[in-house]
Amino acid sequence: MHKNRKPMKTIILASASPRRSEILAGAGIGFCTVPSDYEEILDHAIKPHLLAKRLSLQKAKAVAGRYKNALIIAADTFIVFRGNLLGKPHTPKEARRMLTMLNGKSHSVITGYTVFDTKTNKKIIRSMQSKVWLKKMTPQEIKAYVATEEPLDKAGAYAIQGCGAAIVKKIEGDYLNVVGLPLFDLMASLRRFGVKVF
Repeated sequence: MHKNRKPMKTIILASASPRRSEILAGAGIGFCTVPSDYEEILDHAIKPHLLAKRLSLQKAKAVAGRYKNALIIAADTFIVFRGNLLGKPHTPKEARRMLTMLNGKSHSVITGYTVFDTKTNKKIIRSMQSKVWLKKMTPQEIKAYVATEEPLDKAGAYAIQGCGAAIVKKIEGDYLNVVGLPLFDLMASLRRFGVKVF
């Protein structure tokens, strides 16, 4: 006689990011996407790693209240350059400003993520950091890249998984962390909640 198996807990990605969805789906994990309506505010008074973790937790909480027995995954990614926190530019002018600032230099990409079990209230909250060097671009190259509109909703005004790969000279650390979800570290956390990977 087979023992009754407990039904698999629903996994919810609290994000509207297609990139995070692609990363999680690529790992073979079944999940639903429920965008969080929490509005991130980059508070420079808080240390970057702590801020990334806090933002991911707030995103998770904004969705968690709707579910009694689910595993919520939420994340937040931003860039740190010489003490400045850079999020998404939203306008071409702001994108050009960010890329000019980062031009030919290195910066850190920090992603905070939260895994939240709404039934037990158990949480794992972590942050990961990668270092990225951008190539030296001419003002014309920056203008041409911004004109593609790819930078407008990306932290730091570039997408390493898109056309922006052409302006990335070198990376140190987890590539997927730069895209927006540090999969290797996240998988280890999900195992602690009983999620079977592969």
